[in-house]
Amino acid sequence: MPSTAAPHGTPEDPVIARIIADHLGVEGPLLPILHAVQAALGHIPAAAHGPIAEALNITRAELHGVISFYHDFRDRPAGRHVVRICRSEACQAVGGVALSQAVLDKLGLDWHGTTPDGRVTVEPVYCLGLCACGPAAMVDGALKGRATPEDVLAGLEA
Repeated sequence: MPSTAAPHGTPEDPVIARIIADHLGVEGPLLPILHAVQAALGHIPAAAHGPIAEALNITRAELHGVISFYHDFRDRPAGRHVVRICRSEACQAVGGVALSQAVLDKLGLDWHGTTPDGRVTVEPVYCLGLCACGPAAMVDGALKGRATPEDVLAGLEA
């Protein structure tokens, strides 16, 4: 018998419906719901916006504002490796612009881009807490202070 489950990211998606139901009793459920959807699906698909907004009685515009405000949320799956480069003034003052440009050029990407093979996604962040050791980057969750393009790109071949 074929499955009647909706594909992930559709309004009838049982994963999204379960996540919403599991969090409705929590005080301030929006961020926990968004984190749970992203953890389950790897991103927050547009098809999840309607059910979330309706369940929380907020507009899609309000929801979009929250999703776009926090750099941890994404609207499409990330690559196998996620590179985040600090764009704050402190890091820019010590070579962050050159670091960013070198990494983006080497990968042939713009900000928020993913390589065609799905290997690497590059995202801007606006502070990694390494202001005294800039420019700073984070590669797959590992912080790198005084980062060079070689530091950031090392090990991203796989």
